[in-house]
Amino acid sequence: MRKVRAIPHKGKEPYFSFYRMLGFYPDRIDLYQEALTHRSSSIRSNSGKWVNNERLEFLGDAILDAIVADILYKKFENKKEGFLTSTRSRIVQRETLNKIAIEIGIDKIITSSTRNLAHNTNIYGDALEALIGAIYLDQGYRVAKSFVFETLIKQHINIDSVLKSEVDFKSRLIEWGQKYKIDVGFEVTDSSYDEQNNPVFESRVIVGGVDLGSGKGYSKKESHQKAAKKAIKKLRNDNELLEKLLEKGKSESLESSGQEEENTPIEI
Repeated sequence: MRKVRAIPHKGKEPYFSFYRMLGFYPDRIDLYQEALTHRSSSIRSNSGKWVNNERLEFLGDAILDAIVADILYKKFENKKEGFLTSTRSRIVQRETLNKIAIEIGIDKIITSSTRNLAHNTNIYGDALEALIGAIYLDQGYRVAKSFVFETLIKQHINIDSVLKSEVDFKSRLIEWGQKYKIDVGFEVTDSSYDEQNNPVFESRVIVGGVDLGSGKGYSKKESHQKAAKKAIKKLRNDNELLEKLLEKGKSESLESSGQEEENTPIEI
């Protein structure tokens, strides 16, 4: 019979809130509170440092990637690296994490001074990654993996739907460029603030030396994704442009290799 750990007398409610969300009681509740503290509401620690969830988000992002890679590697035994990488990207992409974060209630308990969270939904996905970082530090990899698999994937992600989706436009465009020897680059062209003082980024994507579109978002990642989506749409709709870029990539490849290149299906 499993022994139930007694809950500290002080601050009972935070422990119960995290238990309802995570399925276990935290040992170091300060880590979880830090994970749900946005930089707009940073607090000063006893040592004088300002504390928010950015460091835990960095850690949680890496841990989540490792866990999902672990799960996919074992689930799809006969699939190649490209399939596994693409599937992982679709699972951990920002739109999915934001949606799951709201479904498990992070939006109800996050601490943030940002006035308009409706246009800042990345805050929730970032906090979810930070929460995974906190679980890893507090409980270890096994518990973190169990949380990701049992709570996030089993309850909130349909793997079959993920496999049919196309959401990581940036990775798809880069992989396509690598396949056909065409340079793909992204650059931030502008950064500003909206009416609620939220940061806004604008980026453009250059494919084979041609500017194929720009995108705006509340993070650099989001602006890159939107720019890549526009570029892919343009390449699919403009056969003349597509053939021009492919011919350029083929010529440069032949010059460097000195060999004839086989014709392969064009996919973008």
